[in-house]
Amino acid sequence: MKIGAYFKDNLYKFFVFLICYILNLLIFLAFKVEKSVIISSSFLYVICFLLVLLIPYFKKKKFYTNLLDNIKILDKSYLVLETLTKPEFYEGELLVSALYEINKSMNENVRLMEDYVQDFKEYIEMWIHEIKIPLSTLVLMSNNHKKQFDKKTKLQLKRLEDYLDQVLYYVRCENAEKDYLIKETDLSKVIKNVGLKNMDEILENKIDYVAENTSYKVLTDSKWLEFILGQIINNSIKYKKNIKNSYIKISVKEEDDKTTLIIEDNGIGIKESDLKQVFDKSFTGENGRNTRYSTGMGLFIAKNMCCKLGHKIDIESVYNEYTKVYITFAKNKYYDVLK
Repeated sequence: MKIGAYFKDNLYKFFVFLICYILNLLIFLAFKVEKSVIISSSFLYVICFLLVLLIPYFKKKKFYTNLLDNIKILDKSYLVLETLTKPEFYEGELLVSALYEINKSMNENVRLMEDYVQDFKEYIEMWIHEIKIPLSTLVLMSNNHKKQFDKKTKLQLKRLEDYLDQVLYYVRCENAEKDYLIKETDLSKVIKNVGLKNMDEILENKIDYVAENTSYKVLTDSKWLEFILGQIINNSIKYKKNIKNSYIKISVKEEDDKTTLIIEDNGIGIKESDLKQVFDKSFTGENGRNTRYSTGMGLFIAKNMCCKLGHKIDIESVYNEYTKVYITFAKNKYYDVLK
């Protein structure tokens, strides 16, 4: 609270004081009051005016400085009301009362929106589970009646299934703690399951799917990890080069305090200018602009899920040479290992 701005805001009080002083002086002169009395009373008049002006200033300054400082310090500035002490002036009481009513109204509206969003998420999740039933039936029919379903049809069914999974995990990611279960998981089983799920596309694109030295156990949620790994594998397939020896190589590196899952491919790679943004929501980059089916959501969801699980995900790439994705699992003794 700046004193200059305060005085400017109270400038009218100075003019009122000046008019009153002049009228008082005229009365003193009319009654021929002694000069020493006039000077003394004028001095007292000025002192009283300054006290009337400055005492409220210092009261207000303490309150408003505290208010502004707390707003700057708090990550969630709307919680500032909880940090304020009771003001010692009436305007401050009115302000605190108004903030309380505003905060109460905001909380009520936020609660309504949260309930609406939660209901919508639950509906979407239920709808996805329902739509997966006929989709799974179609996938089963395509495998049992291969003559009636060509490869293009099977590819579209697989793509539809992947996008549904992507939506499902995106919705769940907001309340991940209600859905995942951290326990000791065999990486080789996760890698095998992801390979089987994407087998048709891997074979169709003539890609060697190689898993080396993967028999390690980490603390994670196997279902969530399968989805994360699936998004990375899908990208490797989507952005392969038209060469004979295309591969997706998966390996594990173990250190004293961490275990790292490495997914490497020799596809078209990622341009250096795009590397910092590959985990951003809806970012497709140069490769995405050249690919019809790129949404830019796969790695974004994978990153969020890794953060929820306490894992770290990094990416390294040289354009037109290779791409490596690293998922790091910390060996945290505070995890409650469920067997």
